[in-house]
Amino acid sequence: QVQLTESGGGSAQAGGSLKLSCKISDPSKVEYCMGWARQAPEKAREAIAAIDAGGNTFYADSVKERYTTSKDSGESILYLQMDNVNPEDTAMYYCWWSYRRSCPPLSLIRPGAGNVYWGQGTQVAVSS
Repeated sequence: QVQLTESGGGSAQAGGSLKLSCKISDPSKVEYCMGWARQAPEKAREAIAAIDAGGNTFYADSVKERYTTSKDSGESILYLQMDNVNPEDTAMYYCWWSYRRSCPPLSLIRPGAGNVYWGQGTQVAVSS
């Protein structure tokens, strides 16, 4: 089992930036598909970014060209750089990890999906 611990959430003004981190408990689990999801109040959780074992990245249209995910394999940390944020980005952000080397479509990463582990989440609030 892998444990994921997010940090770096907080507040930002529209147009600003935030950077989230996710510590992966087991270094041997870094070279798998993992990424980020978010859940706004009264909305379903949606996967927004992923990075596979080879370092290829994938993004939802809502965050493409604004968010960047990356990983530091040596430190077992996954990052999410959020730039040019807007109030619609306000949500709880979750780190997730999948027992696959290549990434499935983001739409398949959701609570209840098999072999996907979740962190506890970190809150992001963006004001106008």
